[in-house]
Amino acid sequence: MMIEFAKRTGLSPKGLFPKRYLWTDAYALCNFLGLYRQTSKEQYKQCALLLVDQVHATLGRHRRDDPRTGWISGLSEEEGRKHPTKGGLRIGKEMSERKPEEPFDAHLEWDRDGQYYHYLTQWMHALDCVSRVTGDPSFNRWAIELAKTAHAKFTDQTPRGGQKRMYWKMSIDLSYPLVSSMGHHDPLDGLITYSELQTTAGKYSGRSASPDLGAEIAVIAAICGETNWTTDDSLGIGGLLINTYRMAQLIVVGSFIRPDLLETVLNDSRMGLDHFAGNSPLNLPADYRLAFRELGLSIGLQAIGKLQGLIERYPRVFKKNHNLCSHIRRLMEYAHLSELIQTFWLEPNNRESSSWTEHNDINMVMLATSLSPDGYLPPL
Repeated sequence: MMIEFAKRTGLSPKGLFPKRYLWTDAYALCNFLGLYRQTSKEQYKQCALLLVDQVHATLGRHRRDDPRTGWISGLSEEEGRKHPTKGGLRIGKEMSERKPEEPFDAHLEWDRDGQYYHYLTQWMHALDCVSRVTGDPSFNRWAIELAKTAHAKFTDQTPRGGQKRMYWKMSIDLSYPLVSSMGHHDPLDGLITYSELQTTAGKYSGRSASPDLGAEIAVIAAICGETNWTTDDSLGIGGLLINTYRMAQLIVVGSFIRPDLLETVLNDSRMGLDHFAGNSPLNLPADYRLAFRELGLSIGLQAIGKLQGLIERYPRVFKKNHNLCSHIRRLMEYAHLSELIQTFWLEPNNRESSSWTEHNDINMVMLATSLSPDGYLPPL
């Protein structure tokens, strides 16, 4: 699947105009790393490194149809290559972004380019995984530079009522918001990802100093507040479940300032999953389903299995969280849905549906992640 993805998108062999899309590429990068760790085949490591370079060279620069040229950060060619994430990274949508004077169209906005905070955190996580696998701190440093830029530009500096919030979508050059509302789980994604980056950077202290994210972590932890994270969206539930595993890993190493969030997110995930399962959406035919959203849930359910194993390995760390095991037991009652989702989308006839073919790259990459999630969900 991943070799076919590399061919289809112009990664390897390299195409004249590679097709890069940040969310898909973040998962793909982790998949290549996972394959490399499992097989020790240099082919997969090289695909991973090529993908990093290609994403930065494509999504870190202005679009081909944009009169602006060069790095979206405004840096010179030489400095841009050294700091490819300092201006953020484009989504990779086919339509150009909405200009400030253009009227907002909710339907069209889904198809327009710009920058999404939750796509940037996915790429930060993927870059951090590259450093963990290769031992090269430069990828972690690029991730931290991206985190600092994203945090500064997506955080509303003049909030109403004194509570800071985050924009959901920004312009390519990060000069104005395209969607001013806040993504439901964006602060949680940011808090966990910043904490991961800071933890990895600590392992390289003395070798290659990285900027500190302490101030950003404090701000985004406050934005998280006492939020209710419940959602009945399959991809959203999967993201929450994934985040519980990542949080638990950080708690084990003492690198998470909001350990109370673990139980809260587990509880909210279970409530959302109860509602999702009660509506029986997995009984619908392929044309009425979105594979990548369901596969996000499948990956999340596998993360809960990993979380259960982590808690069993470190019982003393989690002994004060009396309800964790109860939450996990209830969530594991849904573990069979992961295999159900995978089996459905492995069926060739279902992959001929328009809902699959219209999103082929993201569907295939996330199916690959679901089948082998260790690259995206690396061990402690």
